[in-house]
Amino acid sequence: MWHTGLMAEQILDDTDAELDSLTIGRRIRALRTERGLTLDELGSAVGRAASQISVLENGKREPRLSDLTAVARALGVTLDELLTASPPSRRAALEIQLERIQRGPLYGSLGLPTLPVRKTLSDEAIETVLGLHAELERLHRERAATPEEARRANTQLREQMRKQNNYFPELEKTARDLLARIGHSSGPLSNRAASDLATHLGFSLHYVTDLPASTRSISDLRHQRIYLPVDKKGGDPRGALLRALAGQVLGATEPRDYTEFLLQRVETNYLAAALMIPEASATGFLRRAKEAKELSVDDLRDEFAVTYETAAHRFTNLVTEHLGLPVHFLKVHESGTISKAYENDAAKFPTDALGAVEGQVVCRYWSARQVFDIADRFSPYHQYTDKPNGTYWCTSSIQSTGRGEFSVSVGTPFAHVKWFRGRDTQNRRASGCPDPACCRRPPEGLTTAWAEHAVPSPRLQSSLLAAVPTESFTGVDRTEVYEFLAAHAPVGGDG
Repeated sequence: MWHTGLMAEQILDDTDAELDSLTIGRRIRALRTERGLTLDELGSAVGRAASQISVLENGKREPRLSDLTAVARALGVTLDELLTASPPSRRAALEIQLERIQRGPLYGSLGLPTLPVRKTLSDEAIETVLGLHAELERLHRERAATPEEARRANTQLREQMRKQNNYFPELEKTARDLLARIGHSSGPLSNRAASDLATHLGFSLHYVTDLPASTRSISDLRHQRIYLPVDKKGGDPRGALLRALAGQVLGATEPRDYTEFLLQRVETNYLAAALMIPEASATGFLRRAKEAKELSVDDLRDEFAVTYETAAHRFTNLVTEHLGLPVHFLKVHESGTISKAYENDAAKFPTDALGAVEGQVVCRYWSARQVFDIADRFSPYHQYTDKPNGTYWCTSSIQSTGRGEFSVSVGTPFAHVKWFRGRDTQNRRASGCPDPACCRRPPEGLTTAWAEHAVPSPRLQSSLLAAVPTESFTGVDRTEVYEFLAAHAPVGGDG
């Protein structure tokens, strides 16, 4: 919290630039008091009741120009002097600020009684109230910018995933049971098989072009329909469908808090991936690759016809549990910020004070960022990185999305790299992060040349700063969803 002296000066600075009814009222009161006039006497001079003058001095109504002109004349000042924006005194500045905060939404939300501004209320008491209010405002701004509850929940969930090797045996069993129902035993899950699974679960599929932007799919439980977007970019059509089916199988409902919301996301994504890359066949494939010292995320991707990110996720689900290999996973935006992360190999990701990783910026010398500088976007990029806690080997690939380019990386400590294809790479970098001298602090020569001459205009990372909507942890626009369902409901359907 601010020191009271500094806080008072800040209040005076803030109030000086703002002319409103409170400032005008306090100036009228100060001038009236200096001239030894009572409320009745000033009221008589301007043809107004004393109660009207009191309301004017307390800033409880916007004054009319005719009233201000009359008051200025009665007080022997010009209209310009009366309308000076700066408060007439330090005490007046404190009183004005106290009145302002008590009329604001934050103070109102506290359910506290109004604190009367009387002469007996000391400057120190006002400064204390203002300081407490300022601290509350700061905390609210910080929590709105980066939702503290969501970051704490995400940190706790990642810790739990680390303890169980990012492996969910009950979800693996659910995936096996579902695949057995449609007679799928091994190999890639075809689009037809995914559609058969939807039919088996009682849903019909409907591909539309007007799916609300805040959704990946919509399930109409009344008519047993699943609405999916028409993919115009050549992506994997199974992903959205299988996540929608996974949500139904797992009984996902409107989450009650961030922890439940994040867990639902993890579980539905996990089950969808387990359906596309079945455990038994994938584990056998990975074991054979390890025996040949040819482990590769790219090969897992090609074997099961999935996206690189799905293959990377599934790789981390299985290699620690079944092959005993510690690994880490990173999805990083081209700006350097972490979108997703997981580790059980002691890789030290950057974190905030709460231990949250998402939204932090990774070292520019890690493979997750070096890959963006590689001209060949089709071949995997491999790199050794010497870090303060040891040497890690990583394989990275880039994927393009509507939100920009992302690198997806899987890595392991040096002691385990002998099992991976790409271990013979000559790419090697050193990282000293989190030491600012590594890559965050510009070289001394550049700093000397440009520190006083550079004024960059930053691009706001709104996705990282925006709070999750208060009425829905999912952020889904329910009005759009209900309007969509009403428009697409089958003719003759109930309701």
